[in-house]
Amino acid sequence: MAPTNTKPQAAEEHAGVLKSVQGTVRLTSPSGATRLARSGDAVALVDRIDTDADSGASLVLRDGTMMVIGPASRLELKEFQFDSTTHNGGLIVSLLRGSLRMVTGLLGKRPDGIRVDTQTATIGIRGTDFIVTADDKS
Repeated sequence: MAPTNTKPQAAEEHAGVLKSVQGTVRLTSPSGATRLARSGDAVALVDRIDTDADSGASLVLRDGTMMVIGPASRLELKEFQFDSTTHNGGLIVSLLRGSLRMVTGLLGKRPDGIRVDTQTATIGIRGTDFIVTADDKS
């Protein structure tokens, strides 16, 4: 009979953890369920993060990537795959409005490991620290 330890599987069900939350920050699941975010909350693989005008959050992904989401921002975590043994995977985020500072982790060392989409551009990232801003004008 196989062991019933579910801890590794539970770790795979989330992309990262909110390290800090200031002001009003909301997490929205793909089903549309919204909840207020708190420091220490797990962020699922395809959650959306919304910050109010005087708010912000920092998120650390399982590969070590750090994202700081600025005030009045909307960020969608489109895809996150990371194998902690081989370091294979990829990250796609969509910054719909506001600002994002990212310091890449292990996925940033891979060619095509990280992609940031905005309404007007797509950025391919390889191992760096950068800031992106986007307005919500179509």
